[in-house]
Amino acid sequence: MRLGYLVPQFPGQTHIFYWREIAELEARGIAVDLLSTRLPPPGLVAHDWSREAIARTTYLGAADPLSALRAAPRQPWAALLREARREGRAFARDVALALPAAGRLLRHARARGLDHVHVHSCARAALVAALAEAAGGPRWSMTLHGPLSDYGAGQRFKWRRAAFATIITERLRREVEDALAPDLPPVIGIQPMGVDTDRLVRPAPYVPWGPGRPLRLFACGRLNVVKGHQDLMQAVRLLVEAGRDVTLRIAGQDDAGGSGYRAELEARIDALGLRDRVRLLGAVDEGAVRDGLVRADIFALASWHEPLGVAYMEAMSCAVPTIGTRAGGVTELIEDGISGLLVPPRDPPALAAAIARIADDPDLALRLSAGGRARVETAFHAGRGADTLIRLIRQGAG
Repeated sequence: MRLGYLVPQFPGQTHIFYWREIAELEARGIAVDLLSTRLPPPGLVAHDWSREAIARTTYLGAADPLSALRAAPRQPWAALLREARREGRAFARDVALALPAAGRLLRHARARGLDHVHVHSCARAALVAALAEAAGGPRWSMTLHGPLSDYGAGQRFKWRRAAFATIITERLRREVEDALAPDLPPVIGIQPMGVDTDRLVRPAPYVPWGPGRPLRLFACGRLNVVKGHQDLMQAVRLLVEAGRDVTLRIAGQDDAGGSGYRAELEARIDALGLRDRVRLLGAVDEGAVRDGLVRADIFALASWHEPLGVAYMEAMSCAVPTIGTRAGGVTELIEDGISGLLVPPRDPPALAAAIARIADDPDLALRLSAGGRARVETAFHAGRGADTLIRLIRQGAG
């Protein structure tokens, strides 16, 4: 099988999951053609594998009117016009922008003999694959990673055209069925993201924090208000005011490559008087994340919205006691009191209390360390996603 694997703006700072899944697919004998719309901003290209990934990737997003003409004649224009009347200008604009990329995908698929294209998005990249298929290209599928509202116009058209779809949580599946039930593909698989538990493993057993040294906190996630880093900083301020010696390291960058929300977080650090305790590390590679996790006493991510959370999985895989929020699909990953602790989003006092609870109870810290690792090993290994994708593609081909 030769698979086209389409990820928008690849390789970005949060794309380690895709790289892991590609490795798992190739280990199972699948020939993977990497495809993307365009490169991410330079400040977000941070992994040690990024250069290799860029060299392997065919980018479809350059302006090319001839490619649009290649894809245009065989389009289901009546269906597209009906969708445009319902969705308005946003969908019409997406079609105009997607047609050239669809033409390039069509030519690439024919030249490379692609059997199937899988799109890790339900936004414009999915429309590119749908338009390419309509013009005679390969069957295609997609994965929903978050709320439909995040992925733009034309969802009914895209879901009708897909051979199948995967969705990362049961909660999102229910939302999709409520919104799109008449227009869904015949097969929908539930498949969370996963992590490489063989790489994300501690070199030595976890040792709980004890008095005599700072309590080391670690977080990892895009620098965006919905990740709740500002709430975690406020929790650190509360812990310091209570007499605790705490440090916090946050790995991740804003979507502008460092010129966006990061400035607000830097100002927040100064306003809270935490310049000597909180450090923003920027976009870092997997090795640096693993090192930060191994050195940490506690991992905490205070997301306001989180479809599931690969960062939580990475921490749990490294057997770090993990604190998450009851937001989105996080409750499908973290079992409160067993594989981590859950607190309400936007609640710095509750977050500070959870941190203090783990710090003050070594037995709890050890239970959460072991429980988190076991949870990820059992249900969230990257190989499970590769197996699901292969099974669904072959099921459709049969």
